[in-house]
Amino acid sequence: MKIASFNINGIKARIQALTDWLAGAEADVVVLQEIKSVDEGFPREHFADLGWNVETHGQKGFNGVAILSKLPLEDVARGLPGDDSDEQARYIEATVVGDRAVRIAGLYLPNGNPAPGPKYDYKLAWMERLRRRAAQLLADEMPVVMLGDYNVIPEPRDAAHPERWTDDALFLPQSRAAFRAIQWQGWTDAVRARDPWTSRGPFTFWDYQGGAWSKDNGIRIDHLLLSPQAADLMIETGIDREARAGEKPSDHVPVWVRLAA
Repeated sequence: MKIASFNINGIKARIQALTDWLAGAEADVVVLQEIKSVDEGFPREHFADLGWNVETHGQKGFNGVAILSKLPLEDVARGLPGDDSDEQARYIEATVVGDRAVRIAGLYLPNGNPAPGPKYDYKLAWMERLRRRAAQLLADEMPVVMLGDYNVIPEPRDAAHPERWTDDALFLPQSRAAFRAIQWQGWTDAVRARDPWTSRGPFTFWDYQGGAWSKDNGIRIDHLLLSPQAADLMIETGIDREARAGEKPSDHVPVWVRLAA
């Protein structure tokens, strides 16, 4: 089972880029972030005609997450538990039914800038809610992949120029500590597990400004965290860098893991 995460940065603007990538990706499950569309505005029929089951949790003009799956989806849940007043569409869960069931938790974590300020407070509160939900998912003792755009640069080597991110919400010590608090529950960072000793990169995001892509001035903020049961099934993982060089690309690229499931 190949499971991918892709911040598409607007489904309507990138529908062709996403369709082109899907045609060659051989993915079974794709979690999207920043669809920037209400549920009824998502081009569901387009993807259904290509053989995908579609579940969305959308919001007009901002945020929004979705799951595309070639396999059946069950027990779909929308919204991160812990704050009934939170109206931002940033989280979706579903169970993918293949040879074995895998729980998918797709997320678009708040950016948090400017920091300090209310947006950063929201980011940290959201991460605490995610930590609590992550613990519940681990308690179920089933394969879980918790993936998406975390908007966190975990380590200096996850940025081409970490010194430029010192005061950014993505790299502040509190953000990195909150990410570690989740990971240290027992989650495996799939990409880092594949290449634990690299001194720089790999990256998953390059800004549209300043020639970031041509200079490889990137950061790694799209992550795949695996429960112990999922980590035991991991075969390989990868980052599809070439998607950033396509026509009208997202500023993120797909990140994926293949499980023996």
